[in-house]
Amino acid sequence: MTVRTRIAPSPTGDPHVGTAYIALFNQCFARQHGGQFILRIEDTDQARSTPESEQAILDSLRWLGLEWDEGPDVGGEYGPYRQSERRDEYRAYAEQLVESGHAFYCFRSPEELDAIRDARREQGLNPGIKGDLELSADEVKRRMDAGEPYVIRMKVPEEGVCEIEDMLRGTVTIDWTQIDCQILLKSDGMPTYHLANVVDDHRMGITHVIRGEEWINSAPKHRLLYDYFGWDMPTLCHMPLLRNEDGTKLSKRKNPTSIDLYERLGFMPEAVLNFLGRMGWSMPDERERFTLDEMQAEFDIHRVSLGGPVFDQAKLRWLNGLWIRETLTDEAFMDRVGDWWFSRDQLAPLVPHLKSRVETFSDIAPMASFMFSGMLDVRPEDFQHRKLEEETVRRILQFALWRLEAERHWSRDTVFADLKALAGAMGLKMGEFMFPIFVAVAGTPNSWSVVDSMGLLGPDVSRARLRHALNVLGGFSKKQAKKVEKEYAALETGE
Repeated sequence: MTVRTRIAPSPTGDPHVGTAYIALFNQCFARQHGGQFILRIEDTDQARSTPESEQAILDSLRWLGLEWDEGPDVGGEYGPYRQSERRDEYRAYAEQLVESGHAFYCFRSPEELDAIRDARREQGLNPGIKGDLELSADEVKRRMDAGEPYVIRMKVPEEGVCEIEDMLRGTVTIDWTQIDCQILLKSDGMPTYHLANVVDDHRMGITHVIRGEEWINSAPKHRLLYDYFGWDMPTLCHMPLLRNEDGTKLSKRKNPTSIDLYERLGFMPEAVLNFLGRMGWSMPDERERFTLDEMQAEFDIHRVSLGGPVFDQAKLRWLNGLWIRETLTDEAFMDRVGDWWFSRDQLAPLVPHLKSRVETFSDIAPMASFMFSGMLDVRPEDFQHRKLEEETVRRILQFALWRLEAERHWSRDTVFADLKALAGAMGLKMGEFMFPIFVAVAGTPNSWSVVDSMGLLGPDVSRARLRHALNVLGGFSKKQAKKVEKEYAALETGE
């Protein structure tokens, strides 16, 4: 048997370090067994998926040094490697399950579903079991003839347990009463993750599924689908989740999670990959610094520890410094700095802003330093404004961050449109609204257009600086956060 592993990111946002972490372990396992590593794009969420996000994922993984044998950009005999290009295939499989009695058409409206769930909760039952959702054959025909929208749901047992074998955890037992009858095909004809995942893994000959532990509870659904289709299920391995320092799941609200951000801040890709390799795994000799080739040569999946690995920023910076000092000659150091800082691609967009303002070349450094910095050294007093209360400043930063986190097409114009609309919704003049944005992103209200700067810095650095500024100002307590979220939701809906 040829070992085949895969990584299947969704192109709905910034390239996440968690994606790189799982990709690294999949690649190492495949290489260690002389197999293939595949990358496919899970873009069934057409409303949120974008070509820009897909390209960013590919670019960031390649920046780290990861390489896949098959994928949307390199081809392969098992393509296409985008789920959106397999739409008709998924429908055929979903219809096959209906015909075999393993799935059913569901016409229930959201109101009907809520009523069903409430009734089952009152009975102490799981709200998603098939008996409450499946309609009679006559009723199904009537609704289909009327052209009513429907989804296709899988059937699941109402009692008993499902046993899942995991490479790291042994036998995992999950009660069937806790498993909902999952939607397989949505009303728009696109598959959900669960159907597409199983079909793709089977069709692409995936032998080992190495993924995050958040998918353990979905394993019974996948096991059931493999049984329904009569296919062999790949071997499962659920990796421990990356954690914040407080033990919670790694999140962008507490840690920079975008791979692009680390590239922009001047980290060495070798160091970032090395750091991810140490997330729950170690070399046999326990050395801190190792290359991708060294990791692949020594890789053993059973050396993975199930304790939640902590994504420690200080440790990453220390390790990056180690790589700089121990692996770069002076010449190589200069080359790396030149590629990162003074490359023509980096400098060219800044020229129109700098050339019209400087009198000597030495003016460039203090004027443009914020464009080449990480988190800025801003203080609470920097955000003081005679017309803005501190509470308002915090809301501006928080609302701007939320609005820009939802922006899928980042550019100077889209950022300006987002911020202008938000200022209007908050009833603030644009100059007042933009003041804390200037300070957060440029470190001063006296820079050139901060919107131009955000367009050049990109979404990762811009959002990270807004989060940093919010943290400097103390953010919001849990009690305040709920109120602020409601206020923002009202602004978004215009209520």
